[in-house]
Amino acid sequence: MPTEWTVRAITRAMLPVLLALTLVELGSGLVLGSFEAQLLQYPTLLALVPVTIGTAGNLGSILAARLSTAFHLGTLSFDPTDEELVGNAIATVALSVTVFPLVGVGAWGLTSLLGGTRLSVWTVLSVSLASGVVLAVLAVVVTLAATYAAYQFELDPDDVVIPLVTNSCDVLGVVVLFVSVQVFV
Repeated sequence: MPTEWTVRAITRAMLPVLLALTLVELGSGLVLGSFEAQLLQYPTLLALVPVTIGTAGNLGSILAARLSTAFHLGTLSFDPTDEELVGNAIATVALSVTVFPLVGVGAWGLTSLLGGTRLSVWTVLSVSLASGVVLAVLAVVVTLAATYAAYQFELDPDDVVIPLVTNSCDVLGVVVLFVSVQVFV
Protein backbone atom coordinates (compact mmCIF):
# COMPACT_ATOMS: atom_id res chain seq x y z
CA MET A 1 0.00 0.00 0.00
CA PRO A 2 1.41 3.44 -0.87
CA THR A 3 2.83 5.38 2.04
CA GLU A 4 3.05 8.55 -0.03
CA TRP A 5 -0.07 10.51 -0.93
CA THR A 6 1.06 12.82 -3.68
CA VAL A 7 -0.61 13.69 -6.96
CA ARG A 8 2.20 11.89 -8.77
CA ALA A 9 1.79 8.67 -6.73
CA ILE A 10 -1.97 8.66 -7.10
CA THR A 11 -1.75 9.35 -10.84
CA ARG A 12 0.83 6.61 -11.31
CA ALA A 13 -1.44 4.12 -9.54
CA MET A 14 -4.75 5.15 -11.08
CA LEU A 15 -4.06 6.28 -14.65
CA PRO A 16 -3.48 2.78 -16.10
CA VAL A 17 -6.60 1.50 -14.33
CA LEU A 18 -8.75 4.36 -15.62
CA LEU A 19 -7.45 3.99 -19.18
CA ALA A 20 -8.18 0.26 -19.17
CA LEU A 21 -11.66 0.86 -17.73
CA THR A 22 -12.39 3.37 -20.48
CA LEU A 23 -11.79 0.63 -23.05
CA VAL A 24 -13.99 -1.75 -21.06
CA GLU A 25 -16.84 0.78 -21.07
CA LEU A 26 -16.50 1.19 -24.84
CA GLY A 27 -17.00 -2.56 -25.13
CA SER A 28 -20.11 -2.30 -23.00
CA GLY A 29 -21.54 0.34 -25.29
CA LEU A 30 -20.91 -1.84 -28.33
CA VAL A 31 -22.68 -4.79 -26.72
CA LEU A 32 -25.59 -2.57 -25.70
CA GLY A 33 -25.82 -1.22 -29.26
CA SER A 34 -26.18 -4.74 -30.64
CA PHE A 35 -29.06 -5.30 -28.19
CA GLU A 36 -30.88 -2.10 -29.23
CA ALA A 37 -33.60 -3.64 -31.43
CA GLN A 38 -34.88 -5.90 -28.63
CA LEU A 39 -34.75 -3.04 -26.12
CA LEU A 40 -36.89 -0.87 -28.35
CA GLN A 41 -39.32 -3.72 -28.99
CA TYR A 42 -39.78 -4.33 -25.24
CA PRO A 43 -39.60 -1.05 -23.27
CA THR A 44 -39.59 -2.91 -19.96
CA LEU A 45 -36.21 -4.37 -20.88
CA LEU A 46 -34.98 -0.89 -21.67
CA ALA A 47 -36.01 0.18 -18.16
CA LEU A 48 -34.14 -2.81 -16.71
CA VAL A 49 -30.75 -1.94 -18.25
CA PRO A 50 -29.60 0.96 -16.05
CA VAL A 51 -31.13 -0.35 -12.84
CA THR A 52 -29.71 -3.86 -13.36
CA ILE A 53 -26.16 -2.75 -14.03
CA GLY A 54 -26.36 -0.10 -11.32
CA THR A 55 -27.67 -2.50 -8.70
CA ALA A 56 -25.05 -5.12 -9.58
CA GLY A 57 -22.34 -2.46 -9.32
CA ASN A 58 -23.73 -1.36 -5.96
CA LEU A 59 -23.69 -4.92 -4.62
CA GLY A 60 -20.10 -5.36 -5.78
CA SER A 61 -19.15 -1.99 -4.30
CA ILE A 62 -20.61 -2.92 -0.92
CA LEU A 63 -18.57 -6.11 -0.91
CA ALA A 64 -15.48 -4.20 -2.10
CA ALA A 65 -15.87 -1.68 0.73
CA ARG A 66 -16.17 -4.47 3.30
CA LEU A 67 -13.10 -6.27 1.92
CA SER A 68 -11.15 -3.01 1.76
CA THR A 69 -11.96 -2.29 5.40
CA ALA A 70 -10.84 -5.79 6.37
CA PHE A 71 -7.66 -5.23 4.32
CA HIS A 72 -6.87 -2.00 6.20
CA LEU A 73 -7.61 -3.63 9.54
CA GLY A 74 -5.31 -6.53 8.65
CA THR A 75 -8.07 -9.11 9.02
CA LEU A 76 -8.55 -9.93 5.34
CA SER A 77 -7.74 -13.49 4.46
CA PHE A 78 -8.07 -14.90 0.98
CA ASP A 79 -8.50 -18.37 2.41
CA PRO A 80 -11.67 -20.00 0.98
CA THR A 81 -12.49 -21.29 4.47
CA ASP A 82 -12.45 -17.79 6.00
CA GLU A 83 -15.95 -17.37 7.47
CA GLU A 84 -15.95 -13.58 7.09
CA LEU A 85 -14.99 -13.76 3.42
CA VAL A 86 -17.50 -16.51 2.61
CA GLY A 87 -20.19 -14.82 4.70
CA ASN A 88 -19.79 -11.54 2.82
CA ALA A 89 -19.93 -13.35 -0.52
CA ILE A 90 -23.08 -15.26 0.48
CA ALA A 91 -24.68 -12.07 1.82
CA THR A 92 -24.05 -10.36 -1.53
CA VAL A 93 -25.78 -13.14 -3.46
CA ALA A 94 -28.62 -13.34 -0.92
CA LEU A 95 -29.16 -9.60 -1.19
CA SER A 96 -29.45 -9.96 -4.96
CA VAL A 97 -32.16 -12.60 -4.51
CA THR A 98 -34.20 -10.10 -2.48
CA VAL A 99 -33.48 -6.95 -4.50
CA PHE A 100 -33.70 -8.06 -8.13
CA PRO A 101 -37.29 -9.36 -8.00
CA LEU A 102 -38.28 -5.89 -6.74
CA VAL A 103 -36.28 -4.34 -9.60
CA GLY A 104 -38.12 -6.50 -12.14
CA VAL A 105 -41.58 -5.86 -10.75
CA GLY A 106 -40.78 -2.15 -10.43
CA ALA A 107 -39.62 -1.93 -14.06
CA TRP A 108 -42.70 -3.80 -15.22
CA GLY A 109 -45.01 -1.61 -13.12
CA LEU A 110 -43.41 1.62 -14.30
CA THR A 111 -43.63 0.70 -17.97
CA SER A 112 -47.20 -0.54 -17.44
CA LEU A 113 -48.17 2.87 -16.08
CA LEU A 114 -46.59 4.49 -19.12
CA GLY A 115 -48.30 2.05 -21.50
CA GLY A 116 -45.19 0.31 -22.79
CA THR A 117 -45.48 -3.21 -21.38
CA ARG A 118 -45.49 -6.06 -23.89
CA LEU A 119 -44.10 -8.70 -21.57
CA SER A 120 -45.78 -10.46 -18.67
CA VAL A 121 -44.73 -9.61 -15.15
CA TRP A 122 -43.47 -13.19 -14.76
CA THR A 123 -41.19 -12.90 -17.78
CA VAL A 124 -39.72 -9.62 -16.54
CA LEU A 125 -39.37 -11.06 -13.03
CA SER A 126 -37.54 -14.11 -14.43
CA VAL A 127 -35.18 -11.98 -16.53
CA SER A 128 -34.46 -9.66 -13.61
CA LEU A 129 -33.94 -12.39 -11.01
CA ALA A 130 -31.77 -14.58 -13.25
CA SER A 131 -29.68 -11.60 -14.34
CA GLY A 132 -29.35 -10.36 -10.78
CA VAL A 133 -28.20 -13.64 -9.27
CA VAL A 134 -25.69 -14.31 -12.06
CA LEU A 135 -24.41 -10.73 -11.80
CA ALA A 136 -24.08 -11.00 -8.02
CA VAL A 137 -21.95 -14.14 -8.38
CA LEU A 138 -19.85 -12.43 -11.05
CA ALA A 139 -19.54 -9.30 -8.88
CA VAL A 140 -18.26 -11.46 -6.01
CA VAL A 141 -15.67 -13.09 -8.29
CA VAL A 142 -14.55 -9.75 -9.78
CA THR A 143 -14.40 -8.11 -6.34
CA LEU A 144 -12.33 -10.91 -4.84
CA ALA A 145 -9.98 -10.97 -7.84
CA ALA A 146 -9.59 -7.18 -7.87
CA THR A 147 -8.97 -7.02 -4.12
CA TYR A 148 -6.41 -9.79 -4.35
CA ALA A 149 -4.70 -8.08 -7.31
CA ALA A 150 -4.60 -4.78 -5.39
CA TYR A 151 -3.03 -6.62 -2.47
CA GLN A 152 -0.44 -8.30 -4.72
CA PHE A 153 0.48 -5.05 -6.51
CA GLU A 154 0.56 -3.13 -3.20
CA LEU A 155 -2.20 -0.76 -4.28
CA ASP A 156 -4.82 0.70 -2.01
CA PRO A 157 -8.02 -1.30 -2.64
CA ASP A 158 -10.06 1.83 -1.83
CA ASP A 159 -8.66 3.43 -4.98
CA VAL A 160 -8.73 0.49 -7.36
CA VAL A 161 -11.37 -2.10 -6.50
CA ILE A 162 -14.62 -0.11 -6.60
CA PRO A 163 -13.91 1.45 -10.04
CA LEU A 164 -12.97 -2.00 -11.36
CA VAL A 165 -16.07 -3.62 -9.92
CA THR A 166 -18.55 -0.99 -11.09
CA ASN A 167 -17.13 -0.87 -14.61
CA SER A 168 -16.98 -4.65 -14.84
CA CYS A 169 -20.60 -4.86 -13.68
CA ASP A 170 -21.57 -2.40 -16.43
CA VAL A 171 -20.14 -4.67 -19.11
CA LEU A 172 -21.17 -7.94 -17.50
CA GLY A 173 -24.61 -6.51 -16.71
CA VAL A 174 -25.34 -5.79 -20.35
CA VAL A 175 -24.10 -9.22 -21.45
CA VAL A 176 -25.90 -11.15 -18.70
CA LEU A 177 -29.14 -9.22 -19.23
CA PHE A 178 -28.92 -9.93 -22.97
CA VAL A 179 -28.38 -13.65 -22.33
CA SER A 180 -31.28 -13.74 -19.84
CA VAL A 181 -33.53 -12.08 -22.38
CA GLN A 182 -32.55 -14.71 -24.95
CA VAL A 183 -33.48 -17.45 -22.46
CA PHE A 184 -36.76 -16.04 -21.11
CA VAL A 185 -38.24 -13.87 -23.89
